[in-house]
Amino acid sequence: MTDLDAAVRELATVPRLLVALDFDGVLAPIVDVPSDARPLAEAAAAIGALVTLPDTVVALVSGRGLADLAATSGFGAPVRMVGSHGGEFDDGGAVLDDAQRALLDALVADVTALVEHEPGVRIEHKPAGIAVHVRGTAPEVGARVLEAVRTGPAARPGVDAIAGKDVLDLAVLQVTKGMAIDVLRERTGADAVLFAGDDVTDETAFVRLGDGDVGVKVGPGDTAAGHRVDGPPDVARILQLLLELRS
Repeated sequence: MTDLDAAVRELATVPRLLVALDFDGVLAPIVDVPSDARPLAEAAAAIGALVTLPDTVVALVSGRGLADLAATSGFGAPVRMVGSHGGEFDDGGAVLDDAQRALLDALVADVTALVEHEPGVRIEHKPAGIAVHVRGTAPEVGARVLEAVRTGPAARPGVDAIAGKDVLDLAVLQVTKGMAIDVLRERTGADAVLFAGDDVTDETAFVRLGDGDVGVKVGPGDTAAGHRVDGPPDVARILQLLLELRS
């Protein structure tokens, strides 16, 4: 039995459990075209069964916009959805004041003008921000675009910039996945949390985990998580084990 398996066995016994999962690179393999991403069948089946168990809440916590996350993942209620790194919850979207709305409008205009003619670069509009995706572009294009956005629109006062894998998220609200985990824990009354993530943006969640929680880093890279697995098939196995133990 691995240390992770032992931790999952203990986690399965808590009265009320929150299972929070990033999507890309965790439930779904990373693909060049983000809209083509789909969860592994084994992971989807485990999630579908876990949410039918008493006192067990499953939430996807992603950098994707909420509507995009729902459409791409294929999940719906009772699976909870948190998009835009915690900027959007499925029980209420981001709320901006007049100053934030004006800043968002200016930010969108700046980013669009900067990248609209760059080959392969994709813009994702979100209720509280905008994301620039360079996955699948030529390396020199991606590097040039991200640097231009980082030193230009992202440097505006009041803009929160979050760098991920081949993406730069800009928001007019300060949001993190760590904040999202705190909110989900409070709203669900969870006694313990399992969180799995693969990106640097997930580290804000790993550092919020405490005694009795389980953090799983998927793939390489420095991490504050207590456990590590190689890829989405390993996450599916852990979810299946949790389901078996908690059923």
